[in-house]
Amino acid sequence: MSLPLGSTAACLVLAFLSSFPVAAAKKPVTPEAAARAHPARGIGRVVWAPDGERFVYRSGGTLFLYVVASGEKRRLLEFAALESDAVDLKPPERAQWKNRRVRERSIQWFPDGERLLLEVGGDLFVLSVTAGERRQLTATPVEEADPKLSPDGRLVSFRRGDELYVLRLSSGKVRRLTRDATATRWNARLDWVYPEELDLGTAHWWSPDSRYIAYLQFDVSREPLYPHADFFKLMPVPEPQRYPKAGTPNASVRLGVVPAKGGRTRWLATARGDSKLFARVDWLPDSTAVAVQELNRVQNRLRLRVLPLRGEPRTLLEETDPYWVNVSDDLRFLSQPRQLLWSSERTGFRHLYLYGLDGELRAALTSGDWEVTGVAGVDAGQGTVYFTATAESPLERHLYAVPLKGGEPRRLTREPGTHSIQMSPGARYYIDAWSSLTEPSRKTLYRASGEQIAVLQPPDRSASEEYEILPAEIVEVIAPDGATLYARLIRPAGFEKGRKYPAVVMVYGGPHAQTVRNAWSGVNLAQALAHAGFVVWQLDNRGSAGRGHNWEAKLYRRFGKQELEDQLTGLDHLIGMGFVDPKRVGIHGWSYGGYMTLYAMLHAPDRFRAGVAGAPVTDWRNYDTIYTERYLGLPSKNPDGYHGSSPVHFASQLQGHLLLIHNIEDDNVLFQNTLQMAKALQEAGKPFEMMIYPQKSHGVTGSAREHLYRTIVDYFGRRLAGP
Repeated sequence: MSLPLGSTAACLVLAFLSSFPVAAAKKPVTPEAAARAHPARGIGRVVWAPDGERFVYRSGGTLFLYVVASGEKRRLLEFAALESDAVDLKPPERAQWKNRRVRERSIQWFPDGERLLLEVGGDLFVLSVTAGERRQLTATPVEEADPKLSPDGRLVSFRRGDELYVLRLSSGKVRRLTRDATATRWNARLDWVYPEELDLGTAHWWSPDSRYIAYLQFDVSREPLYPHADFFKLMPVPEPQRYPKAGTPNASVRLGVVPAKGGRTRWLATARGDSKLFARVDWLPDSTAVAVQELNRVQNRLRLRVLPLRGEPRTLLEETDPYWVNVSDDLRFLSQPRQLLWSSERTGFRHLYLYGLDGELRAALTSGDWEVTGVAGVDAGQGTVYFTATAESPLERHLYAVPLKGGEPRRLTREPGTHSIQMSPGARYYIDAWSSLTEPSRKTLYRASGEQIAVLQPPDRSASEEYEILPAEIVEVIAPDGATLYARLIRPAGFEKGRKYPAVVMVYGGPHAQTVRNAWSGVNLAQALAHAGFVVWQLDNRGSAGRGHNWEAKLYRRFGKQELEDQLTGLDHLIGMGFVDPKRVGIHGWSYGGYMTLYAMLHAPDRFRAGVAGAPVTDWRNYDTIYTERYLGLPSKNPDGYHGSSPVHFASQLQGHLLLIHNIEDDNVLFQNTLQMAKALQEAGKPFEMMIYPQKSHGVTGSAREHLYRTIVDYFGRRLAGP
């Protein structure tokens, strides 16, 4: 039935309908909105109690306690109360270039499960969980860095400056354990490159019996100095950084053990800058020896060595690889029986193995053309290992359980997508943070059996309710050799069939990263570009993570070539879908992605009309030792690989429009890279644009990020404009 327009009945219907509120249209995602977006507040990284029945977490400025059995959530502390008590005289640490990957624990449980050790503002506090009382342990003008409770809960170790100390809880007495630090000799303090490229988060470790502390001593005297400076003072202030470039000396490192009651350090192993790297350090459960994972300099051999406090060292396990050996955090020593859990990529995929402490293989616990991405926990009593893996799809992460005695792994997580797991001590419970392309992250508490206990944090839909988040599609691309490549596609706002749109290829491309997954992205730069009228395309080429070691090894001794081949295959597929104008394609990436942007602009100049290269490596001799040598080898042994991989040598091939972006005090990819590229482009007579940010970090943060995102979107708007 229809009503004539203008009839009384039609007017009544319109009046009736107009009495209801009209739903407000969702906002488009702007560059400013993308820059201001942040993860939903709520339960972040939790700290489980020793009994595994409770955990604490920080939400904003508040510390909360959660009790599993009752579901009780209780506010414990406002951190502002401690911040006001901390001594506000700490000297600036920026000149020391503290690495972003150093993992200092600011919240720790005492073994009794009744108290917490807190580090706030560089000072230490004890908080009673039951009574709520707090006690300040230190109030000094120097930071107590990297604090650690002894396993028996009687002592706290920490670093002041470059020396190691312990504090006795009962008396408050502080004892200094090391006394030989200098400007270039650091006790229990990491240099810049170890945590950045080996992901080693600390430099000292308590023995299980609380009698000894193992620590690393770094001699950085041979590491080159890079001359950063703070240009915001009237007279610029030097802020030099120890930064070992490919082929230059690493720090000389010693591993020692010192008694917690004080005394001489016993040196167990030494690594001179050109010999080996200490990738991981652990104590054996009986405190009789330290286990260290040693890599040779080019990282194609890893040895697990046992260094006794008394007796001769021995090699327990050895891994070799024709390309390189990736280090993991999967090692677990099992007391009963005396075995160890180990992971290896010897088959081309990372899998779990059980060894005896005699070095003999007992069992291969997992196998197949998929990879274990991490050990979540071990229940020694039940004889079960819990791990995350890509067994369902390289686009997803799920939690599995497998018996230590062997058997078929059992999948515990059910929802398709990406699951991130935080398991309790003893592996009785786990918290699952799950998201997918269409579902924002939610956090749920489960029993180890997979039985749900409680939803701790429902999905935050506020962003998708306020903004029009355009759908992302996963696209499979078949390479000429039959390999499957995965890409993520976002069509522009108001997409119309039959139209030809400009496109922006967003790229990372380097090892140890995966950008295309079945996971929630929310409000981000890709959404801002799509709302500005661009097709947004992102593809994981060979060399990326999540597909196994053989997949990433395609980058060995040569960066750029394989990655670009796969990116061009993806671009051909995208253009073949019929809605992209091949003459209006841009490319953008940051860090390795900035490098790939330059490499693509110079080696496929007819395919990309414009590029925005953020913080790019332009000459691989400028990048650090541990990362670069792992993949390219030493510059003296692979000069052609370094030359061919470095965009600075091919500036004359630029045809499209290029924007270079860099922080002037970037401590990771040094600003020197962009400056050298600019010089090469100028000498080649190639026009380009440059945006410099004044921050002291690898990424652009804070309010400057809004400027950055607007700059990127506007640049592509100008350079990819069409009829």
